[in-house]
Amino acid sequence: MQEIELKFLVPEYRLDGLMRQTKVKSSLTSLLAAHYFDTPDQVLAANGMALRIRKEGDRWVQTLKSNGDGMASRGEQNNVLDSQMVAEALATDSLSPDLSLYDTLDITQLVASPDTRRTTDALACQYITELQRTTRLIKKDDSTIELAYDEGRVIHGEDSQISQPIHEIEFELIEGDVHFLFETAKTWCRRYNLCLSTVTKAERGGLLLAGKQHAEATKADLRQLAVHKKMSQPQFLRAVVHNCMIQILPNASAIADGSTDGAHVHQLRVGIRRLCTALRFFKDFSSQINPEWAPILKQTFSLLGDYRDRELLQTRTQPMLEKLGGPAVDWSEERAAIRIKPIDAVRANDFQITLLELIEYTMSPAKKDRPLIKHSGTGSKTKGAKKNPAKLSTQQATSELLEALYTKISQASDQFASLSTDAQHDVRKRLKSLRYVSEFTAALYKDKKSKAFLKYLEPAQEILGEYNDDIVGQYFYGQKAQQDPNAWFAVGYFSAQEVHAADQCAQSLKSIKDAPKFW
Repeated sequence: MQEIELKFLVPEYRLDGLMRQTKVKSSLTSLLAAHYFDTPDQVLAANGMALRIRKEGDRWVQTLKSNGDGMASRGEQNNVLDSQMVAEALATDSLSPDLSLYDTLDITQLVASPDTRRTTDALACQYITELQRTTRLIKKDDSTIELAYDEGRVIHGEDSQISQPIHEIEFELIEGDVHFLFETAKTWCRRYNLCLSTVTKAERGGLLLAGKQHAEATKADLRQLAVHKKMSQPQFLRAVVHNCMIQILPNASAIADGSTDGAHVHQLRVGIRRLCTALRFFKDFSSQINPEWAPILKQTFSLLGDYRDRELLQTRTQPMLEKLGGPAVDWSEERAAIRIKPIDAVRANDFQITLLELIEYTMSPAKKDRPLIKHSGTGSKTKGAKKNPAKLSTQQATSELLEALYTKISQASDQFASLSTDAQHDVRKRLKSLRYVSEFTAALYKDKKSKAFLKYLEPAQEILGEYNDDIVGQYFYGQKAQQDPNAWFAVGYFSAQEVHAADQCAQSLKSIKDAPKFW
């Protein structure tokens, strides 16, 4: 069984109005107590699984969940257990799941490691959730959604004094059209300023065991990019957007939930940059791209960048300068003065609605979609192709884009040091675009060649990134020097570095000319 659901955090100031819409005459309220099982080293969680036994009304149900698509869809297998046997096991503190239900899923092999220190006996209750759940149904035509509002806590399996609150609302498609699920979720999101959450109750339990409030920042994972040579252009773009979203959503979820970890901000910006690159360069691969997505994504990226720039000044640039003998410069006042914090940018309603629409896009059928006539806006045509560009194979279409990007960077390499700062920044952004487009399209070509090409890009991107950090540092320290004379040391340092660093960038770009193209 595949469940499709959307989970949201509930802002406290919207709680009263939301509860009035949740606790209607037809709603039902129930108490749920679930026992979650895993090995002490969390082997099931590490493999994207959650195994629980939960009392639902008069029944005890054993459920195995898997990660699914990493966004809104999860695998789920439910089995009703013998209530008397469960009651007896609870009385003797011997409750355990029945692994024989999963003979075809190799669960036993996971929990019974060849390592003799871990056997099936190690599978034990790690944490418990106690919830009050209020549910109601929302119907339209032949579609039905279950709205579930959960309030309760997750409790440590070995120490009931250790717990964390749970406060969330879910929309699950029971039957019918997926589009109705997203339209309903967007309506509630607009009305109550809900924020998407990717944290499952099992993940909350894992965080409780680890003594953490939030999971580590999620990096891009190209292993989860499901691209192959026979894909149509609309299928390809959906796969790319999906890969960007499984990086964006967990980081956005953590920030919306109160994380102030700069790593979450950084990885969210990386995810948004990758997504904007895909929407820009592959925009003609699909007729169903909403032109309103890109401006909202770019605005959020910029707002997060304002915070990130000032954080790096305090945590990375200033310590580096002090190691070189520079005086102390305090950036805490500038950080505190930022009007729109990351949590504000992420919780913004237009950003949350955009995320919902992007999730829906990845789940929409590509067969009903068609590529547009042109690619990349360059007007170029793939060599030897005389047919309509919209009928090109995905590989042919991406070859156009790669060649155009590569040519522009090669041309800029000869004159980089003499370009204006803005023009140099454009070259750096173009280089990042070439890297992302290459990563997105690599599976369409020969693996060894694409890997070899990317190895040429990485050093140049690193050098240009450091150069850009120096330019940003010089700008901010120059402003700071108007009030704090200590900042002049940094201004002098970055000025002295500039010419040499620009030459290094030019040399690194010239090396890309020798890169073995894979397209």
